Amino acid sequence: MHLLPRHAAIMEIAKTEGRVLVDSLAERFAVSPQTIRKDLNALCEARHLNRVHGGALFPTGRANVEYEARRRLASAEKEAIGRAAAALITDNASLFINIGTTTEAVSGALEGHSGLMVITNNINVANRMRLNPDTEVVITGGVVRSYDGGVVGEAAVDFIKQFKVDFAVIGTSAIDQDGALLDFDYREVKVAQAIIENARHVILVSDSSKFERTAPVRIGHVSQVNTFITDRCPVTAVRRMCLESDVRLIETETAA
Repeated sequence: MHLLPRHAAIMEIAKTEGRVLVDSLAERFAVSPQTIRKDLNALCEARHLNRVHGGALFPTGRANVEYEARRRLASAEKEAIGRAAAALITDNASLFINIGTTTEAVSGALEGHSGLMVITNNINVANRMRLNPDTEVVITGGVVRSYDGGVVGEAAVDFIKQFKVDFAVIGTSAIDQDGALLDFDYREVKVAQAIIENARHVILVSDSSKFERTAPVRIGHVSQVNTFITDRCPVTAVRRMCLESDVRLIETETAA
């Protein structure tokens, strides 16, 4: 990729500060936020930066640091999404919770529930929910990813297929304009697909930044879930798909 002068300047800022924000870059370069978003998308597609809500991060080569940064970004939105998801889950229910910072927020909001059986491939979720003596936590087998505590691989898929649960709480790395749910790791996608297939009610949780991102591997489609919870859904086509497919769309920003 040939770097334009503005792209090169953005890269230098990101390298120095660790991250860049759309609004501050727009003001700095006297261009529109839409122009900066296009710049960041181009830089991220070329793998020069990593896209996050409201801006981008400079790649450090330490994915676990990036994961911690993702956990902090849009944290208020994720907490609101977590509370909305937890409100749908009844006491004494069985549920899957998969990998992601937003699904972790759901697990935190479930602390007041009783009698839950939680099956997860997310070590962070398991470690949090084990503290509730009234919750049974079951963790899948498989390969543990060092940077986010996700358990992936065929062993995790086979384990999940043993269950049929009341609810599934899933996240995604990106949501395409056509409603496709996307991720980066094929092994993680296989686990997510098994979770969707073996739950009676699938709850997709995702903050609105996922509409600005892209990823290469398809998990499925928004029409396959029962409830989609986000801070806001800015894509009219996705709204229409939810309506046509009888997917309940909950926007926490509107509810607030």
